[in-house]
Amino acid sequence: MLLEEFDSEKNAIIDPTTRNKKMTSMPKTCVSFFSKSLMKEIADNLRPEIIANISNATAIFPVYKITVEGRDIAVFQSAMGASACVGNLEELFAFGVENLLLVGCCGCLEKDIEEYSIILPTSALRDEGTSYHYAPPSDETVLAKEPIKVIEKVLKRDKISYRKGKTWTTDAIFRETKNKLEKRKNQGAIVVDMECSAVNALCQFRGKNFAQIFYGADNLGGEEYDPRSLISSTETFDEKKKIIPLAFECAVELDKKF
Repeated sequence: MLLEEFDSEKNAIIDPTTRNKKMTSMPKTCVSFFSKSLMKEIADNLRPEIIANISNATAIFPVYKITVEGRDIAVFQSAMGASACVGNLEELFAFGVENLLLVGCCGCLEKDIEEYSIILPTSALRDEGTSYHYAPPSDETVLAKEPIKVIEKVLKRDKISYRKGKTWTTDAIFRETKNKLEKRKNQGAIVVDMECSAVNALCQFRGKNFAQIFYGADNLGGEEYDPRSLISSTETFDEKKKIIPLAFECAVELDKKF
């Protein structure tokens, strides 16, 4: 099978470092959000400096820099979906980023996981194609423990409840069938996303430190599908934007640790 043909050769025909050179002004730690509303909130209120751009045929993605507790932190909006997300992150790493905190919503596979609950993925089922270009074939990939411990330290210090567990990373949001959901739950998954397994494989391949913070969004674990904030996010944005200061606080601790 094609996806079993992993090649560990680091030098590819097209390399991200040929497009982007290392920048002395690039912070070593980056917080990346998927939500355009959260990025707009940051841009409107913090007025961060744009220090680089990552562009493709679809869009231009600015790389911002802010200072938090005396430390420079990069802020970047990731593209949705494993392939697009990883492609942009390759270029971000070429600029000089060493530590990545990815922040995004997830679908909840258990009905008791509340909206905006904080979930830290510890491993990810590889139901996408991108990760197989960065790691030998396997059903799942395990996230490094030390970055997770850093995030946990902040959550405990701030008395924020959270859960840890396995995520099901899939390329095909509209092919999450009941049968597949039950199989993934039997494999231990408590949430579903579209990027985690691929980003973790990328970071391990490139030697980068990686952690992810999920906040609960739609619920797939009940008798009927409940989209929750996916279709009413404007009504609950005050709750959603609480993730911004938490993410920056975690980024500072990652920057100190690594």
